[in-house]
Amino acid sequence: MESTIGASFMTKTITLDNKTFKYQIWDTAGQEKYRALAPMYYRGAAAAIVVYDITRESSFASVKSWLSELRKNGSTNTIVALAGNKCDLEDLREVQHRDALRYAERHGAMLVETSAKTAANIAALFMEISRKLSSVDDVASNPSLMAIRLHQQVEPEEHRKKCC
Repeated sequence: MESTIGASFMTKTITLDNKTFKYQIWDTAGQEKYRALAPMYYRGAAAAIVVYDITRESSFASVKSWLSELRKNGSTNTIVALAGNKCDLEDLREVQHRDALRYAERHGAMLVETSAKTAANIAALFMEISRKLSSVDDVASNPSLMAIRLHQQVEPEEHRKKCC
């Protein structure tokens, strides 16, 4: 795929064990000018994927702030995956797999190394997230729910701001 310029949106549908999961994927490529909009994308999300570049230690360092923001603004039971992208560039690796794995385990996240260029492990990443979502009671009891909006809460009418 081409590099993301601006924000990109796509959908992906996966069927696993007769359950359908529809993913809404928002990609801001980590650009700071879209950071203020990020809570809008992951509020109420059942799953989130934080991507870093295995060839740039600085991109892995930014995972900490993204996870912190996600934990602060997202649902407490959001399934989190770290995706170490560019695994096709092993000879340029700066982020060691064992270090990323330790970090993911400490933060209750799964880790998958991927390549957007070769599509390595992309399908596996979504299948593993789907497996985890499948074990969530809300999804298991109602597979027609859109996975990205499982725990969205509606604000009571009396707390909504009035216009005019």
